[in-house]
Amino acid sequence: MIEALLSGTGAFLLALLLGRPTVAWLRAKKVGKSISVDQPSTHMVKAGTPTMGGGFIWGSVAIATLTTNLFEWQDGSLVLERRSMLLPLLAVIAMLAVGVVDDLGSLVGGARRGLSWRLKFVLIAILAVAVSATMYWGLDAQSVNVPWAGQYELGYVYLGIAFLVVFGTTTSVAITDGLDGLLAGLAAFAFGAYAVIAFAQGQEFLAVFCLSVVGSLLGFLWYNAHPALVFMGDTGALPLGAALGVVALMTGHWLLLPVIGLVFVAEALSDILQIGYYKLTGGQRLFRKTPLHHHLELIGWSEPQVVMRLYLFGMAAAMVGIALALSI
Repeated sequence: MIEALLSGTGAFLLALLLGRPTVAWLRAKKVGKSISVDQPSTHMVKAGTPTMGGGFIWGSVAIATLTTNLFEWQDGSLVLERRSMLLPLLAVIAMLAVGVVDDLGSLVGGARRGLSWRLKFVLIAILAVAVSATMYWGLDAQSVNVPWAGQYELGYVYLGIAFLVVFGTTTSVAITDGLDGLLAGLAAFAFGAYAVIAFAQGQEFLAVFCLSVVGSLLGFLWYNAHPALVFMGDTGALPLGAALGVVALMTGHWLLLPVIGLVFVAEALSDILQIGYYKLTGGQRLFRKTPLHHHLELIGWSEPQVVMRLYLFGMAAAMVGIALALSI
């Protein structure tokens, strides 16, 4: 666990160091986020805030992983030993590419629009297919860990479940991004929970990866805390969801994702319920605005209040998830 904690600390310091020049460069290049009319009017003051800050989150994770978690010294030479760690890294790279393209299309004064959700769903689905196939045939994973009951083999059913885990987690995490500091903090709690679970299983390499992500997110929060100097954009949000889904599958505790990621589930459900209710009632709404964090703003909570109160749910959910995982 010492290696994992030091890797997380190193990623935190790297993100702090990379953040300032990255924010300055993004501002100089006028990589400013345009604010959708669908968001509360109070968000219009954020127009022009630099986006794509997810780049230095994943840059920090990449450096920490390459230096501490992918290679090992054997007989005086570096050997690629922890090959399974390539899966979350490649998932991050794939979604990072999608996020960059989407963010470039949503800048202030840009001639293009970001990618449509329909196209993003297709690209996320392709990644989910690749991850589920790799887990099943490459890493020989086809089981689920059930609290108090043990481990059960699922056979080919696992392929469909793994697809849903990656697809659902990637989309719900991306939906949660929308307030200063909200997603970064909630994702840090979730990855922290899976770090503890992975370490308890003896998967220290996976714990190292998780805490590297946690450290990078904490460094990012230095610049993303309200009022934010930079947004992570889909450059950060899409890879976060994909990586979290992969990590959950690698621990076998993907059944606990709705618990550990309770706020992510609530945010996604608010969107689904809003759309369904709107169509069924011919235009009526359950929430003032979705996702859930915008509804909470519109009923009178300040942005810092929404973030902090959802943090409390995120922390409690992470603790419950760890307790359930350790009950096996």
